Amino acid sequence: MPTATPISRVNDFVVRFANVNGSGSASANEMFARAVLRMGIPAAPRNIFPSNIQGLPTWYEVRVTEANHLGARGGTDLMVAMNPQTFDKDIAGIEPGGYLLYDSTKPLPASKFRQDITVIGVPLTAICNREYTDPRQRQLFKNIIYIGVLSALIDMDVKVVEQLIGEQYKGKEKLIEPNIKALHIGRDYATLNLACPIGLRLKKSSKVGDRIFIEGNSAAALGAVYGGATVCAWYPITPSSGLADAFTQHCAKLRVDKASERAKYAIIQAEDELASIGMVIGASWNGARAFTATSGPGISLMQEFIGLAYFAEIPAVIFDVQRAGPSTGMPTRTQQCDIISCAYASHGDTKHVLLFPEDPAESFDFSAQAFDLADRLQTPIFVMLDLDIGMNHHLSRPLAWDDNRKYDRGKVMTAEELEAGKEFGRYLDVDGDGITYRTYPGTHPTKGSFFTRGTSRDRYAKYTEEGAPYVDNMQRLVRKFDTAKDLVPRPLLANADKPTKYGVIYYGSTAPAMDEAIHMIEAHGHALDRMRIRAFPFHSSVNSFVADHDFVFVVEQNRDAQLRSLIVNECGIDPVRLVPINHYDGTPITARFIAKAIGEHLDKLKVTPMKVSS
Repeated sequence: MPTATPISRVNDFVVRFANVNGSGSASANEMFARAVLRMGIPAAPRNIFPSNIQGLPTWYEVRVTEANHLGARGGTDLMVAMNPQTFDKDIAGIEPGGYLLYDSTKPLPASKFRQDITVIGVPLTAICNREYTDPRQRQLFKNIIYIGVLSALIDMDVKVVEQLIGEQYKGKEKLIEPNIKALHIGRDYATLNLACPIGLRLKKSSKVGDRIFIEGNSAAALGAVYGGATVCAWYPITPSSGLADAFTQHCAKLRVDKASERAKYAIIQAEDELASIGMVIGASWNGARAFTATSGPGISLMQEFIGLAYFAEIPAVIFDVQRAGPSTGMPTRTQQCDIISCAYASHGDTKHVLLFPEDPAESFDFSAQAFDLADRLQTPIFVMLDLDIGMNHHLSRPLAWDDNRKYDRGKVMTAEELEAGKEFGRYLDVDGDGITYRTYPGTHPTKGSFFTRGTSRDRYAKYTEEGAPYVDNMQRLVRKFDTAKDLVPRPLLANADKPTKYGVIYYGSTAPAMDEAIHMIEAHGHALDRMRIRAFPFHSSVNSFVADHDFVFVVEQNRDAQLRSLIVNECGIDPVRLVPINHYDGTPITARFIAKAIGEHLDKLKVTPMKVSS
């Protein structure tokens, strides 16, 4: 018996799978997560994988959470340890009273185990060697067998898993029966030889509701389709490649003319990131809605072309699925570390619009909106995803679209308007909002033409290096950026249940952890008003929120407090009033981390002490 009381919870625990990359475990582990959801229980899975193709450790974590806490929790209640290389580390991460499931084919000394956990050994390799002769089958079916063992240990509805196997191998019926057999081999072994169920149990629920299970990259790609995008030019880079792949799949279903079977889209894998953004700018200049998907290193390479689009005022949408830097950094780890580089991308005085979705549903919404904003503002728009949002499946509200919605193509002067004598100056601010009128190529045979250039020019696109026209143009671009403040998604506010002098600002994928952390903070007697920022430039309510509080925490996933710096620079706020809470080890931020860090700051500032266990 373990020295710590075994954990006993229903629909509230974390299962972590430790495997070897390339072992075929990914589909089995995801099937486990989907089975939990099919039982009506909310779950939050996260895939932690290496940047090489095969051989290194990989982990898959599933948080079972009837309370709908969908952020990473930290800690493991049940470890499925299938990788000898990481065995010691995996055991160390188990919570006291937790459970270890491991392959006991090869006996291990007692010193390999902790005394405060329940150890469950199953001779998985021996079972596979007995049942299968083919080495690859032994490896693949081992994954399904341990899912069968788990189904008995935590009282999972095995019928649900059988149904998922049938769906996964639809069209490959020969694979269905062998996988179901492997599932029951594991389940039968557990039922006959182990004490089932353990203290961690699943119980059917109805808390999933009508929500869907989708990756952020796929949702963003679908948003691009619905937002009118017809051109994607990209160069492969983790973790953004899945977005371009998903766009390809969505277009094959939704952008093919039924009568002629002709594709009504163009997807180009360019030779590098420079070429890809150049293609996007060219397509957008011609009137198409175009985008690229990349990550931090790609943004670095695109700088000069981004400046061209900004200064020549050409629409473009750039999806930055952020990963950990600098340089190559950790390509398969998550961060929010491209905020400054995207906000001021390129040389010279530039400012760009950034959108910060929190989940796949907002990734869909903001993706579609980005194309309207790019056309309306005639400028690059950055959709700031990250690996946690983009490459993981999330339980998300259904994606919604209004079929009556019309695209906002912005200020485009027509041939009729030109023919009627309406004055056209490509960089002439007629309405005072900084946004000028443009024409599509070929709009009129003699009127409305202009040179598109990256050099200085006057209001009528005539080349000049005189200071006054340059200053006039740069000031107009500032007015346009100010106009954007009322066009981008506004921050969302949530007040504490009681008056408080303290607030917290957060954004993007920190939202699920922040939502849970607030409950932990309140449970210890503190109150925080909350603001989730959804876009840059910042709405005036950001200034008001900070002004209304003695100090405000800014929670983000980077070392240098980049959003905080942006708020200080753009809003003129005393940096002392913004307290940074920074997490940047490449794993998703947790509610425990946020609550503990905020508690420690409140202690230092002599606010009523709050203690939160790590």
